Amino acid sequence: MLSFSMALPVAAEVPQSKAQISLSFAPLVKEATPAVVNIYARRIVESRASPFANDPVFSEFFRNFAPSRPRVQNSLGSGVILSDDGYVVSNYHVVGQADEIRVVLNDRREFNAEVLLADASSDLAILKLDEASDMPHLALRDSDTVEVGELVLAIGNPFGVGQTVSSGIVSGLARSGTATGNERGYFIQTDAPINPGNSGGALIDVSGQLIGVNTSILSRSGGSNGIGFAIPAGLVKEFLSQARRGAEHFQRPWAGMTGQAVDADMADHFGLTRPEGIAITELHPASPFRDAGFRVGDVILAVGGQPVASPPEMIFRMTVAGLGNSVQVTRLRDGKTRDIEVQMTAAPEEPPRDPRITGQRSPIPGLALVTVNPAVIAEAGLAPDTRGALITDPGSIGLRAGLRALDVIEAVNGAPVTTSAEALRALDDARGMLALSVQREGKLLSMRFRL
Repeated sequence: MLSFSMALPVAAEVPQSKAQISLSFAPLVKEATPAVVNIYARRIVESRASPFANDPVFSEFFRNFAPSRPRVQNSLGSGVILSDDGYVVSNYHVVGQADEIRVVLNDRREFNAEVLLADASSDLAILKLDEASDMPHLALRDSDTVEVGELVLAIGNPFGVGQTVSSGIVSGLARSGTATGNERGYFIQTDAPINPGNSGGALIDVSGQLIGVNTSILSRSGGSNGIGFAIPAGLVKEFLSQARRGAEHFQRPWAGMTGQAVDADMADHFGLTRPEGIAITELHPASPFRDAGFRVGDVILAVGGQPVASPPEMIFRMTVAGLGNSVQVTRLRDGKTRDIEVQMTAAPEEPPRDPRITGQRSPIPGLALVTVNPAVIAEAGLAPDTRGALITDPGSIGLRAGLRALDVIEAVNGAPVTTSAEALRALDDARGMLALSVQREGKLLSMRFRL
């Protein structure tokens, strides 16, 4: 943990003397910047140069017929050292799919690094520096203590110009939705200038503690407009914990439910004086909330003593509580509130997802399927009552037929399917005509093909 020689005032005051006016962030920056690193990531991808690439009609049909050529993709971003043995946090979109990662410290030392744990939906990744020890690092602050109006510094490498520090305040908390670039995310908003290359950099408070990892901006021009978003340190802490335990994939506690934010009309129905909480609209039979006594129509007001106003906020509160722990959830039912302990568990793999791929005798060869179970539902963001076989890869034939990854096949030729094995057999048995009932983004589609 870093120590600071500069004594900072506990309460904000208007400077009253020349000595106070001369105070600056320089001592704080000098202590914090060694723990913020530049990251250079390299990835080799296969690309196809098709003569129909720009044609709106033929580009999709001929995209797999051009010769394949390797192409190098380079990305530039930032990261924050979290421990003296070289654990680093950055963004998934910077390093998540990289083949080669080089980390450069403020003092120009360079390290190779590997990704230990990465998650696209959270846009977080934990790296480990090779043969690192006695590294400068930042302490993580409890996200629940961050308040709107606090002074913050954003440190990163915008546009590749070199390590840069910008200042601002915390502009908002609990930001989520499509405007943030991640509908399922939960962010701290700041007006500290954040630009491309700042991704993965540090957002610190005036004590030098990490309160968030810079991840995105809201901009029409591509430059900073004073609306930036950072992933709270509470979520970073859970990522680091799982990475140290050797987790291969980041696991979130599973709610096994869907819900909607309580609006003004609903508040009156539930007897609330103001809109607050989340109304439960669906519950999976294996949901830990159902096991704890919750039911459809209940309102969840708080998780872990913190109020929740949206599903992403609730998932965040559950995630920072940690897998395997229990958390106190405040429930409203029939005008009465009650605190109930709910166990934080991962979504169960029951029944097994049983991956299958259709063979050449199938009308849609190369179609990759898995059985929909609670774990698949959680990963794909499906409704709790979803049943069927989820497409993980449509293959070239399926893609041309209009199928997509994350589509769920619910019925084949009118017969319901609940597992990948059932879907594969039904496809193999199809003759003359193939009719599929497919769920896509909550909508039911009917597809018909003549064989």
